[in-house]
Amino acid sequence: MTVQIPAVNKNKRWLILSHAFNMDGRAASLTITDKIPYFLEAGVEPTVFSAITGLKDNRFVHKQFLAWGPAAFRFDFRHWIANKYGRGFIYKVLTRSVSILLAPLIAIEKLFLGYSSQWSWSLPAFVRGYLLIRSGKIDVIYSIGSAWSAHLAGVWLKKATGLPLISEVHDPLVIRKNPNDQGFEKPKNRDARFRHYLESQLCKHSDYVWWFTDGALHYAKVRNPNLNTVANAVGFMVLPGATPPGGLENKSEHQYSKYLNLCHFGSLANDRSLSTVLNALLPLFEKYPEARKYIRVHAYGAALDSLSIEAIKQLGFEDVLLAHGRLERDAVTGKSGRERVIEKMQAADVLILLHGIDEWCAEYIPSKFYDYLWAGRPIWAITHRNPQLDEMLLDRGSYLSADSDKSSIAMAVEKIWLDWQAKSLITPQYKPIGVDEAVKTILTHVQSNAK
Repeated sequence: MTVQIPAVNKNKRWLILSHAFNMDGRAASLTITDKIPYFLEAGVEPTVFSAITGLKDNRFVHKQFLAWGPAAFRFDFRHWIANKYGRGFIYKVLTRSVSILLAPLIAIEKLFLGYSSQWSWSLPAFVRGYLLIRSGKIDVIYSIGSAWSAHLAGVWLKKATGLPLISEVHDPLVIRKNPNDQGFEKPKNRDARFRHYLESQLCKHSDYVWWFTDGALHYAKVRNPNLNTVANAVGFMVLPGATPPGGLENKSEHQYSKYLNLCHFGSLANDRSLSTVLNALLPLFEKYPEARKYIRVHAYGAALDSLSIEAIKQLGFEDVLLAHGRLERDAVTGKSGRERVIEKMQAADVLILLHGIDEWCAEYIPSKFYDYLWAGRPIWAITHRNPQLDEMLLDRGSYLSADSDKSSIAMAVEKIWLDWQAKSLITPQYKPIGVDEAVKTILTHVQSNAK
């Protein structure tokens, strides 16, 4: 179904502040770069400020800045060198040399400030943005996460110039500890304390601000009752969705192979670990010994977390879990990393979605979920206290487990095994969520509620 996106007839010149932009496969980049064609179609005239970590976009004015702090400079420099020379000998020599030279300055920066490394990108973004706005070339400021330096620069520019500020918060800025924690307490960690302050600034100074889940919007409203009042920001929820990835093929019938391939894509950590899946396989193999020969767990996109590595050793699953790492652009075929990823997704029997185990998952939906919907393969999701995510999964036909319920995890993997044997894995409802829907929601709010 075609989504009708409202046309932007005034205030068309947008300054887009996004630390990550045009970075192949990076969620923080895709969330904004996938919107760009729809913004252009609607009449937006963008000027983009980003770090040097991505590729330069030639469709419009795109300025890339090095951060002014040593830690962010090191981070950005590594990505820039990788884009320019790959990750071979030159990369290793240059990045190690820069890391050694900057180490004393990074230690001083961490000692006196204690912020996450990308904070200092806000400095050049503000200075260049201020000059651009004063020259009369910008109508609207648009700050985008996930690096909060973009939001900080946006707030500074709003205060200095008075131009409308719209803000897109990817991950919650305030991390709650448990279901009873509303997030009012000021954290002891300096970076977390500053993010707490920054959330209040966005809710006070943004004209429009949106989050990606009902939970995140709910708790932001609890902490900031000024949201949606006449004099302050209009806050709402937007499902970011995903653009149909390049290389997407419509397959009428899934091809079963010799192995049951359970595939995970994206980052892993001890709070989002494939060890959960591996531990669930052990009782399955005891009950169905033949399953040991046929089940394979594939990890794409990131290094294995320490819990997964330890589980492999303890359980002897070296041949069960296969780590493929990050899929980069293929020089032979010309396929981007994203195109190669979608090919692997569509070839999977079941896609694993690990939500996490921390309280903040109640305010978070993994961006990979939206790519999974386009792949059209059944999802096995292990989720944590997020009714919105659970509802979307069940509505589309998925295997669903609660992270705190080992029996539900064991039952799900057993059902997947039996369904695969019978060649009757769940056929998911094909209901992807497109970026065009997100852009429509944003422009509808911004234009219909014009202040």
